[in-house]
Amino acid sequence: MGRKVCVIGNGMTQFAKPGSSPDYHMMAKAAGQQALEDAGIPYDLVEQAVVGYVYGESTSGERAMYELGLTGIPIYNVNNNCSTGSTALMLAKQLVEGGIAECVMAMGFEKMEKGALGAKYTDRLNPMDKHMGVMFKAQKFTNAPPTAQLFGGAGREHQEKYGTSNEAFAKIAVKNRQHALNNPRSIFHDPLTVEEVLESPHYYGPITRLQCCPPTCGAGAAIVCSEEFAKKHAKNTPVYIVGQSMVTDMPSSFNEASMIKVVGYDMTKEAARQVYEQSGLGPQDVDVIELHDCFTANELITYEALGLCEPGGAEQLIDEGNVTYGGQWVVNPSGGLLSKGHPLGATGLAQCAEMCWQLRGQADKRQVEGAKVGLQHNLGLGGACVVTLYSV
Repeated sequence: MGRKVCVIGNGMTQFAKPGSSPDYHMMAKAAGQQALEDAGIPYDLVEQAVVGYVYGESTSGERAMYELGLTGIPIYNVNNNCSTGSTALMLAKQLVEGGIAECVMAMGFEKMEKGALGAKYTDRLNPMDKHMGVMFKAQKFTNAPPTAQLFGGAGREHQEKYGTSNEAFAKIAVKNRQHALNNPRSIFHDPLTVEEVLESPHYYGPITRLQCCPPTCGAGAAIVCSEEFAKKHAKNTPVYIVGQSMVTDMPSSFNEASMIKVVGYDMTKEAARQVYEQSGLGPQDVDVIELHDCFTANELITYEALGLCEPGGAEQLIDEGNVTYGGQWVVNPSGGLLSKGHPLGATGLAQCAEMCWQLRGQADKRQVEGAKVGLQHNLGLGGACVVTLYSV
């Protein structure tokens, strides 16, 4: 760990369904301008920028940032699947931490197409070949969307090992939709019942349609800087990044025929371990959490990987109300990916924004009372998991 690094400004657009959003550069402009205004600085003070997106032409990052100014700064384009936004954030943090820059903007955006994710190139090796190989051996293929099969398979494995009920997964969708009612930037604002979730079209394992995040368009941005820069320029209380780690796939992802591990359990567990070690804090010190609930199954197994409970304890955690308001942690107060939406390149920075707003006490009706420590988890298959710990 080098210099202290903090976030002093955040921006995030209203998330939208494909076909109903502005173009990517305009979404990025809106998020970037919000972050600059939130920080109280002009774009001229931004020394470098890291821009994340998954679907787009090369140098789309430059074109997006040009909407904020033509200052000639270095602009880096990042693609790390669903963890792209947090990857941009981590690179920005490292630039500041290492003394290369005083102030960096991390930007993420996505203009997605309708429907389930699919491969764009069929004339070369798919980078998910190892993951799909494990899935084929463990459960073969069905007509369900591939990602639903992967995470649904993980949910089914959890059921087989620990007796987890279908209702436990459905309750996560209900909780996150309830949280989203207080988030004006969320894509969904209608409450759900467990019965509605379970009766929606079945995909794989315990997963039904209402337990899957929707394709979404949107943008997010963060101003990352040194403590000295924050003291001189910031108009908001700085939120410090006190721990951050990225972990990629390990042998256990592929050699144990475990669907739980192929979708990132061990990556999450190791990234969390490193972050707790860096910060000197543990899950018991955390007040609020934004985690990667692309499917309800992933939220459930991530409780265990982050150390919120022992393996097999997730259903009890849910039933006792320990992952919502009034419990030990509030998980996904934004509504999470399930209800807020999941524009791949923007998700990690939208999570960062929620963390900062919560820790500054600026989250309005969804504010977690007394929140001082926040944990962020952003997962991309293929694969990379980024865990970040914030404090004020």
